[in-house]
Amino acid sequence: MVSTALLTDHYELTMLQATLADGTAERRSVFEVFGRRFHGGRRFGVVAGTGRVLDALADFRFEPAEIEFLRSARVVDEATCDWLADYRFTGDIWGYPEGELWFPGSPVLRIDSTFGEGVILETLILSILNHDSAIASAAARMTLAAGDRPCIEMGTRRTHEEAAVASARAAYICGFAATSNLEAGRRYAIPTAGTAAHAFTLVHDTERDAFASQVASLGAETTLLVDTYDTPQGVATAIEVGGATLGGVRLDSGDLGDVARTTRAQLDAAGNTDTKITVTSDLDEYAIAALAAAPVDGYGVGTSLVTGSGSPTSGFVYKLVARESSDGTMLGVAKKSKDKASVGGRKTALRRLNHKGVAEAEVIGIDITPRDDGDDRELMVPLVEQGKRVHDATLHDARERLQASLGELPAAARRLSKGDPAIPTIFEEG
Repeated sequence: MVSTALLTDHYELTMLQATLADGTAERRSVFEVFGRRFHGGRRFGVVAGTGRVLDALADFRFEPAEIEFLRSARVVDEATCDWLADYRFTGDIWGYPEGELWFPGSPVLRIDSTFGEGVILETLILSILNHDSAIASAAARMTLAAGDRPCIEMGTRRTHEEAAVASARAAYICGFAATSNLEAGRRYAIPTAGTAAHAFTLVHDTERDAFASQVASLGAETTLLVDTYDTPQGVATAIEVGGATLGGVRLDSGDLGDVARTTRAQLDAAGNTDTKITVTSDLDEYAIAALAAAPVDGYGVGTSLVTGSGSPTSGFVYKLVARESSDGTMLGVAKKSKDKASVGGRKTALRRLNHKGVAEAEVIGIDITPRDDGDDRELMVPLVEQGKRVHDATLHDARERLQASLGELPAAARRLSKGDPAIPTIFEEG
C-alpha cells in the first residue's frame, strides 16, 4: 500500500489540531461536494473519479513514515500525530455514481462523519473529482460530436503521467473506444491502440521501407501514417504496400476535412473501400463536429481531452453544510460570501422526468427526500457505510449509466454552443 494521506493541504491538519484541542473535532458533521456553475457555457457535467476516491480512501492511512514527516516538519503537535496514527474513516458517504450527470448545486458527494474524520478528506476528494469530472465532461462532448465514429484517447504526453492514466479512465467512461496509455490498459482493462509515429517513417531510408516493415510486423490490417512527406504519395505507397486489405491510414496534418476527402477518393479508386481513415492533430469537440460530413472513420484526441478542452477543473467545492450543535441537535450551516454562497442542510437529489422520460429538473431536498411524482429517478447511492466500502460499480456500468443519463436530456443539451444548464436546479425544503 502507498499511503494517500499526505496528498492533502497543510491547513487540513492544522484545522484538525485546533478542533481536537477544543473538542469540536468529534461533532457530527455533514460535508458536501458540489459545483456552483458551469464554465464556458456548458450545459451539463459528467461525474467521474468516484471509484478512484474510494480506492484512495482505503489507502488514507498515516503510517509511521507519514507521522514522522509531520512530526519532524512540525506540521501538527504530538497529540494530533497520535490521533492521525489511529485514523480510520468510520462514517458514511453517499454520492452520484460515475457516469451520472451533474448540474449546479448537485450534491455529487455527501460525507456524514465527525468533523475531524471528514475535514481532512477535503483536498484528496476534490483533487480527484475536479480532475476526472472535468476530463469526463469534455470527453462526453467529444463522443456526442463524433456520433457512431470511435474516439481514441491519445493525450498521455500532454499531461502528468498519473493524470494521463486518470484521463484515459475518465474518457473510457464517456464512450472512448481505446487509449494509447498502456498503464491505463493494465490498471483498468481499457483497450489500448497505436501503431507508429513519424519517427518510425523517418528512421527508414524511404517511406516504402517504413510501411513494408510495419506491415510485415503488424499485418496488413495495421494503420499507416501517410503524411510524413507528401500525403497523396504516402497514400499511394500505403496502397501498394498494404494491398486491398490495408486496415487504415492516419492523417495528422493539413485541412483534415479536405485531406480526408481526397484520401477517401484515392483509396476508393484503388479498390481500398474498406480501408479506414483516422484523423488526429489537436482535435477538440468543435473540430470533431466540423468533420461530421467528412469521410472520416475515427478520431484520435490528445491535448484538448487531457486538459478538459478549456475547462481543466470542474469547479467542485467541499463544504460543511450541517453540524452538531452544543445541545446535540443537527444544525444547517452555510457560507454567505458573495459569489461563493452555499446552501446549508443535508441533501438528497433526484432527477425529475416527464411522462416521456425527458429530464425537466434537478431536484434537491434539504433535510428531506425530494418528492417523486412517479416518473423521477433517485441520483445518490451509498458508497461507504460505517467506514466500509459498499459500492463497486465497474467502468462498464459507468459507460452504460452515462448513455442512459444523456438519453434523458432534452435535445438542446447536446448543442456545443454556449447556453444555460440543460435543466434547472430546484431546492425543496421540509
